[in-house]
Amino acid sequence: MKSRIFSSQAYISMEQNTLALLNTESDFLSPSTLESTRAAGDAIQEILALKFESILGNWVSEYSTDFARRAMADLAFEDIDGNYYVIDVKSHRMSTKFNMPNLTSVERLARLYEDDTNYFVLLMVQYDLQGSHADFSRVHFVPIEFLSWDCLTVGALGWGQIQIANSNRIIVNHQFSRKQWMLQLCEVMLEFYPKEIEKIRDRLSRFEEIKAYWLGKSED
Repeated sequence: MKSRIFSSQAYISMEQNTLALLNTESDFLSPSTLESTRAAGDAIQEILALKFESILGNWVSEYSTDFARRAMADLAFEDIDGNYYVIDVKSHRMSTKFNMPNLTSVERLARLYEDDTNYFVLLMVQYDLQGSHADFSRVHFVPIEFLSWDCLTVGALGWGQIQIANSNRIIVNHQFSRKQWMLQLCEVMLEFYPKEIEKIRDRLSRFEEIKAYWLGKSED
């Protein structure tokens, strides 16, 4: 069944409620946490793991936060209609100049989306610091297919990693078609892989040269 959360205004209300919640928790950072965006991100994720089920309200039938670090999800839930949501939590300190986070493997996403009831969802929290106080300015809670390819890219890791090109620039196409987004993903990958093949050919040639060099050396 198509998600009623993302086909209605429900997800926008969840974004607003998450933002309000985080701003009531904005003094959670210790002096040591302030020095590290990673520590701040971990603290934000912990708050969301504890509190996000309440944000989901009556939409949720099952909720989980128990995942390995390399898992696809930080949080997950099943809604009352039987749809399953894998949530990737990201935080972004707006004063940092550049941030290019990985979202997921193209192959894992393709397998997940073979089932129309599965959703891979970005929960992105944007914030900055005022002294030891975190000022949360924006929350995005959207399935990956709402993210425009104008703000995404693919990194050369494994099958390819979908990345946000710059966390300061997130473009959301509300209610965008999953089918059209996945077809765009296919076009991106069909352009990406031939370029990777050329890189591999160059690397093969380079190591053929290195091998020839070492074959020509005498033993010491």
